[in-house]
Amino acid sequence: MISVSKLLCDLDAEGDGLRYDAADGSSKPQISRVKQRRPVVVWNLTKRCNLHCSHCYAAADTEVAPGELSTAEGKRLLDDLSDYGVPVVLFSGGEPLVRDDLFELIRYADDRGIRPVLSTNGTLITDESAERLRDAGLRYAGISVDGLPERNDEFRGKSGAFDAAVRGIRACLDAGLKTGLRYTITERNASDLRGVVELLRNEGVDRFCFYHLDYGGRGADITDLDLSPEAKRAAVKELCDLTRTYHRRGEEIETLLVGNYADAAYLIEYARRYIGSDAADRVHSYLRRNGGDPTGERVADVDYQGNVHLTQFWQGYSLGNVRDRPFSAIWDAESNPVLRRLRERTDHLTGRCADCRYQDICRGGSRLRALTVHDDLFAPDPQCYLRDEEIAPSSPPETSAD
Repeated sequence: MISVSKLLCDLDAEGDGLRYDAADGSSKPQISRVKQRRPVVVWNLTKRCNLHCSHCYAAADTEVAPGELSTAEGKRLLDDLSDYGVPVVLFSGGEPLVRDDLFELIRYADDRGIRPVLSTNGTLITDESAERLRDAGLRYAGISVDGLPERNDEFRGKSGAFDAAVRGIRACLDAGLKTGLRYTITERNASDLRGVVELLRNEGVDRFCFYHLDYGGRGADITDLDLSPEAKRAAVKELCDLTRTYHRRGEEIETLLVGNYADAAYLIEYARRYIGSDAADRVHSYLRRNGGDPTGERVADVDYQGNVHLTQFWQGYSLGNVRDRPFSAIWDAESNPVLRRLRERTDHLTGRCADCRYQDICRGGSRLRALTVHDDLFAPDPQCYLRDEEIAPSSPPETSAD
Protein backbone atom coordinates (compact mmCIF):
# COMPACT_ATOMS: atom_id res chain seq x y z
CA MET A 1 0.00 0.00 0.00
CA ILE A 2 1.14 3.53 -0.84
CA SER A 3 -0.31 6.27 1.34
CA VAL A 4 -1.17 9.25 -0.83
CA SER A 5 -2.33 11.27 2.18
CA LYS A 6 0.93 10.65 4.04
CA LEU A 7 3.20 11.38 1.12
CA LEU A 8 1.44 14.40 -0.36
CA CYS A 9 -0.23 15.89 2.72
CA ASP A 10 1.91 14.56 5.59
CA LEU A 11 -1.19 13.08 7.22
CA ASP A 12 -0.18 10.75 10.06
CA ALA A 13 -1.59 7.20 10.13
CA GLU A 14 -1.32 3.97 12.11
CA GLY A 15 0.86 2.39 9.44
CA ASP A 16 3.63 5.01 9.39
CA GLY A 17 6.01 2.83 11.38
CA LEU A 18 5.08 -0.35 9.54
CA ARG A 19 5.50 1.16 6.06
CA TYR A 20 8.08 3.91 6.42
CA ASP A 21 9.96 3.47 9.72
CA ALA A 22 8.35 6.79 10.63
CA ALA A 23 6.60 5.91 13.89
CA ASP A 24 8.52 8.41 16.00
CA GLY A 25 7.31 11.33 13.92
CA SER A 26 3.67 10.20 13.84
CA SER A 27 0.95 11.49 16.15
CA LYS A 28 -1.16 8.33 15.76
CA PRO A 29 -0.91 5.08 17.77
CA GLN A 30 1.19 2.71 15.66
CA ILE A 31 0.65 -0.84 14.42
CA SER A 32 4.42 -1.26 14.71
CA ARG A 33 7.22 1.03 15.87
CA VAL A 34 9.52 -0.27 13.13
CA LYS A 35 9.16 -1.25 9.48
CA GLN A 36 7.84 -4.77 9.23
CA ARG A 37 10.28 -7.67 9.21
CA ARG A 38 7.65 -10.36 8.69
CA PRO A 39 4.82 -10.40 6.15
CA VAL A 40 1.29 -9.24 6.63
CA VAL A 41 -0.68 -12.46 6.07
CA VAL A 42 -3.98 -12.60 4.22
CA TRP A 43 -5.95 -15.65 5.31
CA ASN A 44 -8.77 -16.62 2.95
CA LEU A 45 -10.89 -18.43 5.51
CA THR A 46 -13.36 -19.75 2.97
CA LYS A 47 -14.06 -19.86 -0.73
CA ARG A 48 -17.76 -19.43 -0.10
CA CYS A 49 -19.39 -16.05 -0.70
CA ASN A 50 -22.92 -14.67 -0.86
CA LEU A 51 -21.96 -12.62 -3.95
CA HIS A 52 -20.30 -13.46 -7.28
CA CYS A 53 -17.98 -10.58 -8.14
CA SER A 54 -16.55 -10.34 -11.64
CA HIS A 55 -13.04 -9.44 -10.39
CA CYS A 56 -12.77 -11.88 -7.47
CA TYR A 57 -9.13 -13.03 -7.18
CA ALA A 58 -10.21 -16.05 -5.12
CA ALA A 59 -12.84 -17.14 -7.68
CA ALA A 60 -15.29 -17.48 -4.78
CA ASP A 61 -18.60 -19.28 -5.19
CA THR A 62 -21.87 -19.55 -3.33
CA GLU A 63 -21.27 -23.18 -2.32
CA VAL A 64 -18.92 -24.44 0.39
CA ALA A 65 -15.71 -25.80 -1.12
CA PRO A 66 -14.18 -28.93 0.43
CA GLY A 67 -11.09 -28.88 2.60
CA GLU A 68 -11.45 -25.68 4.62
CA LEU A 69 -9.08 -25.40 7.55
CA SER A 70 -10.98 -26.25 10.72
CA THR A 71 -11.15 -23.97 13.74
CA ALA A 72 -8.44 -26.00 15.47
CA GLU A 73 -6.21 -25.92 12.38
CA GLY A 74 -6.77 -22.19 12.09
CA LYS A 75 -5.68 -21.67 15.68
CA ARG A 76 -2.52 -23.67 15.04
CA LEU A 77 -1.83 -21.45 12.05
CA LEU A 78 -2.32 -18.35 14.19
CA ASP A 79 0.01 -19.78 16.86
CA ASP A 80 2.73 -20.20 14.26
CA LEU A 81 2.16 -16.74 12.79
CA SER A 82 2.38 -15.22 16.25
CA ASP A 83 5.58 -17.07 17.11
CA TYR A 84 7.04 -16.01 13.74
CA GLY A 85 6.31 -12.35 14.42
CA VAL A 86 3.62 -11.66 11.82
CA PRO A 87 2.22 -8.19 12.67
CA VAL A 88 -1.20 -8.37 10.97
CA VAL A 89 -3.62 -11.05 9.80
CA LEU A 90 -6.24 -9.99 7.27
CA PHE A 91 -9.26 -12.30 7.47
CA SER A 92 -10.68 -12.55 3.97
CA GLY A 93 -12.53 -14.96 1.71
CA GLY A 94 -14.77 -15.54 -0.17
CA GLU A 95 -16.81 -13.73 2.42
CA PRO A 96 -15.37 -14.36 5.89
CA LEU A 97 -18.65 -13.68 7.67
CA VAL A 98 -20.14 -16.91 6.31
CA ARG A 99 -17.89 -18.80 8.76
CA ASP A 100 -19.48 -19.19 12.18
CA ASP A 101 -16.08 -19.29 13.90
CA LEU A 102 -14.87 -15.94 12.52
CA PHE A 103 -15.40 -14.15 15.84
CA GLU A 104 -13.57 -16.90 17.73
CA LEU A 105 -10.62 -16.78 15.34
CA ILE A 106 -10.41 -12.98 15.50
CA ARG A 107 -10.34 -13.14 19.30
CA TYR A 108 -7.67 -15.83 19.19
CA ALA A 109 -5.47 -13.76 16.87
CA ASP A 110 -5.87 -10.73 19.11
CA ASP A 111 -5.00 -12.78 22.20
CA ARG A 112 -1.84 -14.02 20.45
CA GLY A 113 -0.71 -10.45 19.76
CA ILE A 114 -1.52 -10.34 16.03
CA ARG A 115 -3.51 -7.37 14.79
CA PRO A 116 -6.75 -8.80 13.30
CA VAL A 117 -8.32 -6.92 10.38
CA LEU A 118 -11.12 -7.86 8.01
CA SER A 119 -11.78 -7.70 4.27
CA THR A 120 -15.50 -8.07 3.56
CA ASN A 121 -18.18 -7.13 1.07
CA GLY A 122 -20.08 -5.74 4.06
CA THR A 123 -23.47 -7.03 3.03
CA LEU A 124 -23.78 -9.52 5.92
CA ILE A 125 -22.75 -7.09 8.65
CA THR A 126 -25.58 -6.20 11.02
CA ASP A 127 -25.56 -4.04 14.14
CA GLU A 128 -25.21 -7.20 16.22
CA SER A 129 -22.38 -8.73 14.19
CA ALA A 130 -20.50 -5.42 14.11
CA GLU A 131 -20.59 -5.30 17.91
CA ARG A 132 -19.40 -8.92 18.05
CA LEU A 133 -16.52 -8.11 15.72
CA ARG A 134 -15.56 -5.16 17.92
CA ASP A 135 -15.81 -7.21 21.11
CA ALA A 136 -13.70 -10.01 19.58
CA GLY A 137 -10.86 -7.52 19.09
CA LEU A 138 -11.16 -6.60 15.41
CA ARG A 139 -9.10 -3.47 14.72
CA TYR A 140 -10.26 -2.58 11.23
CA ALA A 141 -12.93 -3.54 8.69
CA GLY A 142 -12.29 -2.88 4.99
CA ILE A 143 -15.60 -2.92 3.08
CA SER A 144 -15.67 -3.14 -0.72
CA VAL A 145 -17.79 -0.76 -2.79
CA ASP A 146 -16.93 -0.86 -6.48
CA GLY A 147 -18.94 2.04 -7.80
CA LEU A 148 -22.27 3.75 -7.30
CA PRO A 149 -25.37 1.54 -6.94
CA GLU A 150 -25.99 0.31 -10.50
CA ARG A 151 -22.35 -0.38 -11.37
CA ASN A 152 -21.50 -1.83 -7.98
CA ASP A 153 -24.40 -4.28 -8.13
CA GLU A 154 -23.51 -5.28 -11.69
CA PHE A 155 -19.90 -5.84 -10.63
CA ARG A 156 -20.93 -7.88 -7.61
CA GLY A 157 -23.59 -9.95 -9.29
CA LYS A 158 -26.47 -9.09 -6.98
CA SER A 159 -29.11 -6.40 -6.92
CA GLY A 160 -29.13 -4.50 -3.64
CA ALA A 161 -25.47 -5.23 -2.83
CA PHE A 162 -24.62 -1.51 -2.73
CA ASP A 163 -27.33 -0.67 -0.20
CA ALA A 164 -26.43 -3.68 1.93
CA ALA A 165 -22.75 -2.69 1.93
CA VAL A 166 -23.64 0.85 3.04
CA ARG A 167 -25.73 -0.61 5.88
CA GLY A 168 -22.69 -2.68 6.85
CA ILE A 169 -20.49 0.43 6.84
CA ARG A 170 -22.95 2.25 9.08
CA ALA A 171 -23.18 -0.69 11.48
CA CYS A 172 -19.38 -0.81 11.82
CA LEU A 173 -19.14 2.93 12.41
CA ASP A 174 -21.96 2.83 14.97
CA ALA A 175 -20.10 0.04 16.80
CA GLY A 176 -16.96 2.19 16.94
CA LEU A 177 -14.96 0.03 14.52
CA LYS A 178 -12.33 1.71 12.37
CA THR A 179 -13.74 1.27 8.87
CA GLY A 180 -12.40 1.83 5.39
CA LEU A 181 -13.81 1.66 1.89
CA ARG A 182 -12.13 -0.43 -0.83
CA TYR A 183 -12.64 0.24 -4.53
CA THR A 184 -11.17 -1.64 -7.51
CA ILE A 185 -11.08 0.48 -10.64
CA THR A 186 -11.93 -0.77 -14.14
CA GLU A 187 -13.29 0.83 -17.31
CA ARG A 188 -16.81 0.10 -16.08
CA ASN A 189 -16.61 2.08 -12.86
CA ALA A 190 -13.83 4.63 -13.39
CA SER A 191 -16.38 7.42 -13.81
CA ASP A 192 -17.69 6.65 -10.31
CA LEU A 193 -14.40 7.34 -8.50
CA ARG A 194 -15.30 10.83 -7.32
CA GLY A 195 -18.79 9.70 -6.31
CA VAL A 196 -17.44 6.80 -4.27
CA VAL A 197 -15.05 9.11 -2.40
CA GLU A 198 -17.95 11.48 -1.77
CA LEU A 199 -19.99 8.55 -0.41
CA LEU A 200 -17.16 7.75 1.98
CA ARG A 201 -17.03 11.34 3.17
CA ASN A 202 -20.80 11.56 3.65
CA GLU A 203 -20.88 8.35 5.69
CA GLY A 204 -18.03 9.48 7.94
CA VAL A 205 -15.49 6.91 6.74
CA ASP A 206 -11.93 8.25 6.94
CA ARG A 207 -9.97 5.67 4.91
CA PHE A 208 -10.12 4.94 1.17
CA CYS A 209 -8.16 2.17 -0.58
CA PHE A 210 -7.94 2.48 -4.36
CA TYR A 211 -7.09 -0.93 -5.86
CA HIS A 212 -5.73 -1.55 -9.32
CA LEU A 213 -7.02 -4.68 -11.03
CA ASP A 214 -4.67 -7.61 -10.58
CA TYR A 215 -4.91 -10.55 -12.92
CA GLY A 216 -5.71 -13.41 -10.57
CA GLY A 217 -8.82 -15.58 -10.24
CA ARG A 218 -11.77 -14.09 -12.15
CA GLY A 219 -9.71 -10.91 -12.50
CA ALA A 220 -7.72 -12.75 -15.17
CA ASP A 221 -10.94 -13.13 -17.18
CA ILE A 222 -11.60 -9.38 -17.37
CA THR A 223 -8.18 -7.99 -18.24
CA ASP A 224 -9.86 -6.31 -21.22
CA LEU A 225 -11.70 -4.13 -18.70
CA ASP A 226 -8.52 -2.80 -17.17
CA LEU A 227 -7.85 0.85 -17.85
CA SER A 228 -5.36 1.86 -20.50
CA PRO A 229 -2.11 3.21 -19.05
CA GLU A 230 -3.12 6.81 -19.82
CA ALA A 231 -6.58 6.36 -18.28
CA LYS A 232 -4.99 4.74 -15.24
CA ARG A 233 -2.62 7.69 -14.92
CA ALA A 234 -5.54 10.12 -15.08
CA ALA A 235 -7.42 8.20 -12.38
CA VAL A 236 -4.42 8.23 -10.04
CA LYS A 237 -3.99 11.97 -10.64
CA GLU A 238 -7.66 12.48 -9.80
CA LEU A 239 -7.21 10.63 -6.51
CA CYS A 240 -4.14 12.75 -5.69
CA ASP A 241 -6.09 15.92 -6.47
CA LEU A 242 -9.07 14.79 -4.35
CA THR A 243 -6.79 13.89 -1.44
CA ARG A 244 -5.20 17.34 -1.41
CA THR A 245 -8.58 19.06 -1.79
CA TYR A 246 -10.04 17.26 1.22
CA HIS A 247 -6.89 17.92 3.23
CA ARG A 248 -7.06 21.66 2.49
CA ARG A 249 -10.64 21.61 3.80
CA GLY A 250 -9.43 20.07 7.05
CA GLU A 251 -10.98 16.65 6.31
CA GLU A 252 -8.42 14.02 7.28
CA ILE A 253 -9.22 11.17 4.89
CA GLU A 254 -6.46 8.60 4.59
CA THR A 255 -6.14 7.55 0.95
CA LEU A 256 -4.06 4.63 -0.26
CA LEU A 257 -3.08 3.15 -3.63
CA VAL A 258 -2.80 -0.63 -3.88
CA GLY A 259 -1.56 -3.03 -6.51
CA ASN A 260 0.57 -0.99 -8.92
CA TYR A 261 3.93 0.37 -7.82
CA ALA A 262 4.17 2.64 -10.84
CA ASP A 263 2.09 4.75 -8.45
CA ALA A 264 5.16 5.26 -6.27
CA ALA A 265 7.12 6.85 -9.08
CA TYR A 266 4.11 8.85 -10.23
CA LEU A 267 3.69 10.37 -6.76
CA ILE A 268 7.23 11.72 -6.94
CA GLU A 269 6.54 13.20 -10.37
CA TYR A 270 3.23 14.63 -9.11
CA ALA A 271 4.87 16.16 -6.02
CA ARG A 272 7.62 17.74 -8.12
CA ARG A 273 5.08 19.23 -10.56
CA TYR A 274 2.42 20.47 -8.13
CA ILE A 275 4.11 20.91 -4.74
CA GLY A 276 7.84 21.40 -5.33
CA SER A 277 11.21 19.69 -5.48
CA ASP A 278 11.63 19.52 -1.69
CA ALA A 279 8.31 17.70 -1.41
CA ALA A 280 9.34 15.32 -4.19
CA ASP A 281 12.57 14.52 -2.36
CA ARG A 282 10.65 13.85 0.86
CA VAL A 283 8.20 11.54 -0.95
CA HIS A 284 11.11 9.69 -2.57
CA SER A 285 12.77 9.20 0.83
CA TYR A 286 9.62 7.64 2.33
CA LEU A 287 9.17 5.37 -0.67
CA ARG A 288 12.75 4.11 -0.48
CA ARG A 289 12.01 3.03 3.08
CA ASN A 290 8.82 1.34 1.90
CA GLY A 291 10.77 -0.77 -0.60
CA GLY A 292 8.45 -1.30 -3.55
CA ASP A 293 6.19 -4.18 -4.51
CA PRO A 294 5.94 -6.54 -1.50
CA THR A 295 5.02 -9.80 -3.25
CA GLY A 296 6.84 -12.75 -1.72
CA GLU A 297 8.38 -10.62 1.02
CA ARG A 298 6.13 -8.28 3.02
CA VAL A 299 2.80 -9.85 2.09
CA ALA A 300 1.74 -13.49 1.99
CA ASP A 301 -1.46 -15.46 1.60
CA VAL A 302 -2.89 -18.64 3.09
CA ASP A 303 -5.96 -19.96 1.31
CA TYR A 304 -8.95 -21.80 2.76
CA GLN A 305 -7.23 -25.20 2.30
CA GLY A 306 -3.95 -24.06 3.86
CA ASN A 307 -1.95 -23.46 0.67
CA VAL A 308 0.59 -20.64 0.99
CA HIS A 309 0.78 -18.10 -1.85
CA LEU A 310 3.09 -15.24 -2.76
CA THR A 311 0.22 -12.75 -2.47
CA GLN A 312 -3.54 -13.07 -2.14
CA PHE A 313 -3.98 -12.36 -5.85
CA TRP A 314 -1.64 -15.17 -6.95
CA GLN A 315 -3.80 -18.18 -6.05
CA GLY A 316 -2.55 -20.27 -8.96
CA TYR A 317 0.86 -21.01 -7.42
CA SER A 318 1.48 -22.60 -4.03
CA LEU A 319 4.70 -22.64 -2.01
CA GLY A 320 3.43 -25.42 0.25
CA ASN A 321 0.64 -26.24 2.69
CA VAL A 322 0.42 -25.44 6.40
CA ARG A 323 -1.05 -28.89 7.04
CA ASP A 324 2.33 -30.33 6.00
CA ARG A 325 4.75 -27.67 7.30
CA PRO A 326 4.35 -24.51 9.39
CA PHE A 327 3.89 -21.27 7.49
CA SER A 328 7.16 -19.99 8.96
CA ALA A 329 9.11 -22.93 7.51
CA ILE A 330 7.48 -22.51 4.10
CA TRP A 331 8.17 -18.77 3.98
CA ASP A 332 11.81 -19.17 5.02
CA ALA A 333 12.55 -21.97 2.53
CA GLU A 334 14.36 -20.07 -0.22
CA SER A 335 15.11 -23.36 -1.94
CA ASN A 336 11.86 -22.61 -3.81
CA PRO A 337 13.15 -21.15 -7.11
CA VAL A 338 10.22 -18.78 -7.70
CA LEU A 339 10.38 -17.37 -4.18
CA ARG A 340 14.14 -16.95 -4.34
CA ARG A 341 14.10 -15.23 -7.73
CA LEU A 342 11.27 -12.90 -6.69
CA ARG A 343 13.28 -11.79 -3.68
CA GLU A 344 16.18 -10.91 -5.97
CA ARG A 345 13.92 -9.73 -8.79
CA THR A 346 15.83 -6.55 -9.62
CA ASP A 347 18.62 -8.80 -10.95
CA HIS A 348 16.21 -10.39 -13.43
CA LEU A 349 13.88 -7.60 -14.63
CA THR A 350 13.86 -7.03 -18.39
CA GLY A 351 12.72 -4.36 -20.84
CA ARG A 352 12.00 -0.87 -19.57
CA CYS A 353 11.96 -2.12 -15.96
CA ALA A 354 15.63 -3.15 -16.14
CA ASP A 355 16.93 0.41 -16.49
CA CYS A 356 14.16 2.36 -14.78
CA ARG A 357 15.52 4.96 -12.40
CA TYR A 358 12.61 4.24 -10.04
CA GLN A 359 13.41 0.55 -9.78
CA ASP A 360 14.30 0.86 -6.07
CA ILE A 361 10.80 2.04 -5.13
CA CYS A 362 8.81 -0.08 -7.61
CA ARG A 363 10.82 -3.27 -8.18
CA GLY A 364 9.02 -3.99 -11.41
CA GLY A 365 5.44 -3.72 -10.21
CA SER A 366 3.14 -6.73 -10.53
CA ARG A 367 4.93 -9.92 -11.50
CA LEU A 368 1.54 -11.63 -11.76
CA ARG A 369 0.35 -9.21 -14.44
CA ALA A 370 3.66 -9.65 -16.29
CA LEU A 371 3.31 -13.43 -16.16
CA THR A 372 -0.36 -13.36 -17.22
CA VAL A 373 0.18 -11.07 -20.22
CA HIS A 374 3.72 -11.93 -21.34
CA ASP A 375 4.19 -15.47 -19.94
CA ASP A 376 7.41 -14.13 -18.44
CA LEU A 377 7.85 -13.60 -14.71
CA PHE A 378 10.31 -10.73 -15.21
CA ALA A 379 8.82 -8.91 -18.18
CA PRO A 380 7.58 -5.34 -17.65
CA ASP A 381 4.27 -4.87 -15.86
CA PRO A 382 1.81 -4.21 -18.71
CA GLN A 383 0.04 -1.62 -16.57
CA CYS A 384 3.03 0.62 -15.94
CA TYR A 385 1.79 4.02 -17.06
CA LEU A 386 5.04 5.97 -16.59
CA ARG A 387 6.43 7.79 -19.62
CA ASP A 388 9.83 6.96 -21.07
CA GLU A 389 11.28 10.36 -20.20
CA GLU A 390 10.19 9.93 -16.58
CA ILE A 391 11.93 6.62 -16.02
CA ALA A 392 15.10 7.32 -17.99
CA PRO A 393 18.22 6.85 -15.81
CA SER A 394 19.11 10.54 -15.84
CA SER A 395 18.33 13.65 -13.85
CA PRO A 396 14.64 14.25 -12.98
CA PRO A 397 12.78 15.66 -15.98
CA GLU A 398 10.81 18.86 -15.65
CA THR A 399 7.67 17.44 -17.19
CA SER A 400 3.99 17.60 -16.35
CA ALA A 401 2.53 14.87 -14.17
CA ASP A 402 -0.79 15.12 -16.01
